[in-house]
Amino acid sequence: MRLISSDMLTPITLVLLPGLDGTDVFFRPLLAALPGWIMPIVVQFPTAGANEYPDLLRLAQCALAETTACYVLGWSFSGPLALMLAAAEPAKVRGVILVSTFVRPPRSIYARLRWAAVTPTVWILRFCKRLPVWLSRSSSDRLRRDKTETWKRVKASMVAARIRALLQVDARELLMHCPALVLCLAGSDDGIVPHGNVDEMVCVRPSVQVRMIEGQHFAIYTNPTAAAGAIEAFMTELG
Repeated sequence: MRLISSDMLTPITLVLLPGLDGTDVFFRPLLAALPGWIMPIVVQFPTAGANEYPDLLRLAQCALAETTACYVLGWSFSGPLALMLAAAEPAKVRGVILVSTFVRPPRSIYARLRWAAVTPTVWILRFCKRLPVWLSRSSSDRLRRDKTETWKRVKASMVAARIRALLQVDARELLMHCPALVLCLAGSDDGIVPHGNVDEMVCVRPSVQVRMIEGQHFAIYTNPTAAAGAIEAFMTELG
């Protein structure tokens, strides 16, 4: 096996599409762990206005305006968006990295509960999820600080709108006919997007590469070194 030095690699852009929070916050550990030849661009979603997938696709395409070639990473909510971007920009997107994500609603029961994805419900759920973090971690803890930042920056109404969007998405055809190679990167103990979603993606497109790293749904945040290694290996393999 011939090893490739990072000094021999041509710098290339990695476009990162965030999860439901729509910010760069939970990408920061990964960005710090990426090698220097990967040039990241984080697309941050609007904090007001339309946030359907077609609206966010136009925003993502703008991020590619000055790029001739790139890889696209879609985390959780943005997995379908990454596939949409690859279909819209086939001459630019060389590879797609799907992280802790899905091509259909991650649990079938979620789709039947779309009516509950409204601002008050989402506010209560966000509060219940963050309360243990606030009570069990010190004010200097990174996860506590980052969750607090997203709470302040992103309204529950925006999160609710994105949840409604993902509960009606079906990106199976996009995955099947994606013009780029695809890597599926998932946490070993993801309780939010169960491993059945990985199995479905492999069933739809058998050529999908699968890499598991230790962690839960936020594995690329809590285990950034392993995540960066998997991403680097995928991009290096494609040259």
